[in-house]
Amino acid sequence: MTALGLVKLPSLMALSAGRADVVVGLIDGPVAVGHSDLAGNIREAPGATAACSQAASAACLHGTFVAGILSAKRGSVAPAICPDCTLLVRPVFAEAISCNLDSPNAEPEQLAAAILACVEAGAQVINLSLALIQSSAQARLALLQALDHAARREVLIVAAAGNQGAVGGTIITAHPWVVPVGACDLSGRPLNESNIGHSIGRRGLLAPGEQVTSLGGEGRPITLGGTSAAAPFVTGAIALIWSLFPAARGAELRLAVAKAHAQARSAVTPPLFNAWSAYQALLATHPMR
Repeated sequence: MTALGLVKLPSLMALSAGRADVVVGLIDGPVAVGHSDLAGNIREAPGATAACSQAASAACLHGTFVAGILSAKRGSVAPAICPDCTLLVRPVFAEAISCNLDSPNAEPEQLAAAILACVEAGAQVINLSLALIQSSAQARLALLQALDHAARREVLIVAAAGNQGAVGGTIITAHPWVVPVGACDLSGRPLNESNIGHSIGRRGLLAPGEQVTSLGGEGRPITLGGTSAAAPFVTGAIALIWSLFPAARGAELRLAVAKAHAQARSAVTPPLFNAWSAYQALLATHPMR
């Protein structure tokens, strides 16, 4: 079973490669925007430069890896889910600072500013493949307010559940508007390191997070795992579905994703994402154009 096949993405990808007016926010590391296997629809969100200055840095590798899952050219080594969508890049990982490729950290206040910048720049869905650095109550409040703002604007937030193997959540995964994503192997079994918890089980999904190959910052493919790799499978699928239903609202997309798994919820472990079922759930209630 391939990673794309596990979450029923090939049938959806056969219908569309996306639309340029569907904007996916990537809050991550900088991206090797000149990579020959990346599609060309890449924009910078206000407040930071999208391109890598150090192609070998962990920040660049991580950002380019996630960008490849979302926006690589079809036929490349990467999953390349929605290459014709617009990728709005807003880096929050500094290239000069060493970070963990499996779960890079972001400051809450910096992440809050990045979310607001992506919302104002027109993002419809935002991918967060990151962990939070512990910070002050004021910083956490700023992040909560940014998530609330995204919810009011119906900008979907898809967030990695984390790779600490813990039961619990963060201010991100606990937010009622956020779709948390845990990681599973190619048989659909949750990985031991993937966080679980009540908010993750109630509102989250599982997606492939084992041995995922995508683009690297220096032109060579890299293979990573964990929830950072899993989240963009859900983000990319949402962008594809939005491309097929461009008049749909964010709340309708979120409901379609939730309804596709309404009968499969448990206390702390989310169900395996099914992109085709989410598409069919929206098709049942919304005209395709």
